[in-house]
Amino acid sequence: MSEKTINKVLVETSEGKMVIELWDDVAPNTVANFKKLADGGFYDGCAFHRIIDGFMIQGGCPNTKPGGNMAMAGTGDPGYKIKAEFNNRQHVRGVISMARSQSPDSAGCQFFICTGNATFLDRQYTCFGKLVEGDDVLEKISKTPVEAGFSGEKSTPKRRVEIKSIRSQP
Repeated sequence: MSEKTINKVLVETSEGKMVIELWDDVAPNTVANFKKLADGGFYDGCAFHRIIDGFMIQGGCPNTKPGGNMAMAGTGDPGYKIKAEFNNRQHVRGVISMARSQSPDSAGCQFFICTGNATFLDRQYTCFGKLVEGDDVLEKISKTPVEAGFSGEKSTPKRRVEIKSIRSQP
């Protein structure tokens, strides 16, 4: 009997490294999409553009890359959308989930990592993994000073928190 392969990605940020275990058992298409984008370098140079301490940090928008249009942060996608894979996993600290607009099937590349209990999002957003190393880095990012952005929400980092790379781990 063969052992189940554990899918993991290494997230290297300007604040340190995090390792996330991916749940391909409950969100196989989401995991495959995320790994394809990660291993293809899509996330390299993106920033965490939305940070709400005690709730989540959001990143993966291509508009946040150096030279991009930060005024459009949170609106970028990879040129396509993926179908939601809502499941029974809970949005608790360390869980990674796909960001989306109002339509359930509007996620593409943006993701968020919960920094607190956000179970009110359960079965409305696709959870697809959990932080297994680097909680100190998650905490450091969540404590980044923020200011009100274009929408008025106080979630725009005052300094850039960069995603240097995300890559699959053996």
